[in-house]
Amino acid sequence: MNWIQSLTRAINYIENHLTDDINIEDVSHQAFTSNSHFQLIFHVVIGMTVGEYIRNRRLSLAAFDLLQPDSRIIDVAMRYQYDTQESFSKAFTRFHGIPPSKVQPDKVKLFQPLSINITIQGGFEMSRNLIDEFYWCDVQGENGEKLTDMEKYKSIVTWAAKARGQNPGVFDALTEWILDDSQWSDEKLPENEQILIQGVFARFKEQNAQLRTYLSVLEPSGVVNQSVFKALDRFDEELSGQAADKRLKAVVEKVFNDFSTMRERGIRELIAGNKTGPSGTDSVELFGYINFLKDCDAGVQWALFMPDMVARQQKDFAVESFEYRKTPAMRFIGWEGEEMNSLEARKKIFGVLDSMDEYKSDFSYDVLFMHHNGLGVDVGPWHGVWGRFMKAETPVPDGFLFFDFVPQNNGKAGLPYISQFAYATFTGDMEAMHAREGYDSDAMYDVTRNIMLGQGVLIPYPDKYWTAEVFPEGCDKYSTAYMFSAEF
Repeated sequence: MNWIQSLTRAINYIENHLTDDINIEDVSHQAFTSNSHFQLIFHVVIGMTVGEYIRNRRLSLAAFDLLQPDSRIIDVAMRYQYDTQESFSKAFTRFHGIPPSKVQPDKVKLFQPLSINITIQGGFEMSRNLIDEFYWCDVQGENGEKLTDMEKYKSIVTWAAKARGQNPGVFDALTEWILDDSQWSDEKLPENEQILIQGVFARFKEQNAQLRTYLSVLEPSGVVNQSVFKALDRFDEELSGQAADKRLKAVVEKVFNDFSTMRERGIRELIAGNKTGPSGTDSVELFGYINFLKDCDAGVQWALFMPDMVARQQKDFAVESFEYRKTPAMRFIGWEGEEMNSLEARKKIFGVLDSMDEYKSDFSYDVLFMHHNGLGVDVGPWHGVWGRFMKAETPVPDGFLFFDFVPQNNGKAGLPYISQFAYATFTGDMEAMHAREGYDSDAMYDVTRNIMLGQGVLIPYPDKYWTAEVFPEGCDKYSTAYMFSAEF
């Protein structure tokens, strides 16, 4: 039986059981395929999930039932498998744009049953490319009986790396769509809710649930990076409307409770945010809800593929130790300028700091401290300052610069920076350790950052972002350690 016949059988089954308790497994049996595979094929071909399709058909038919004489809302709600009149009324209002108590023939939204030939007809006559452009994970397709647990996990890792290359651009397209006023007329609101809430958000929830189940089965074999479960938890919380950012919490809750608020340009701006580019690091004026979802999606992917990347990146060198530190308040004192390219100039600077022995901190190595003044790397100039971390409030010698560090984030971009960081030490070939070719910055930077991303540790970029090369044996030798700003 070909896929057209399979899906047609499934759609006919749904149509004949809209007033029954429909089990997705029973529907997939009509297509002679597994539950997960059927849902994937249905979504790819139809452009929505099975659940969306059933809900749209029921709510469309419910409107015409309510137009009949002597019909009661509670009876119609029960007929179409809603547990309460309240839940039915909420769904009905979202779909039709009016409550069931005010249903009118010229106000209802008609969602026709689908028929499949070569093209798909019926439903909302509109493009759902935004949903389909995301690189979704086919967990069922990774379930080959002959694969070992490690091979199954590696397949998921490969998916994550590919999704990381594709999804950022789709999230930016989603931001652009939300900000396009022409797409948000009153008549388009119900369709847009289908795309955003029952489409994109629901599809990510479904994917997260499938990943969690699949990875939980593999977990006992020890192949799964445990950080991925924390990343999935964070993503699910955001997708449920529980925004972690206090600035967005109220507006996100408002949209989830009443999608019609998306008529307001100001609301949509907070939901959309600004486009952050393929790496998610472009500077923006407004970091919105979609930006947070983009970061959450990246967090799941990083937790899956970064450990492998870190292992591959260590060519002729290795991480010797890795830890996270949170120190008391400190003051970094140093000197910036082209003259610091001279070893003699550096020695002179560190000679001054050597004379301030009573102000030494617990971290007294020679350091090249790097930052962008709390701005993104695409707009904020790079600054490299040679110096040392000293005790808080240390007097600053004439001509020197200073940067204060405190244990907690004050919520403002730039100084003071946070005295929380990852600290990695390295061993092996010095040239390899400082290689730049094939890395975003250099080998030690990339490996330190990627370990953090794989472990789900927050890098406070750009507001409190800083890094430092550490020279344990002095500034006249190679650096063999790295500090990377963190917040935990």
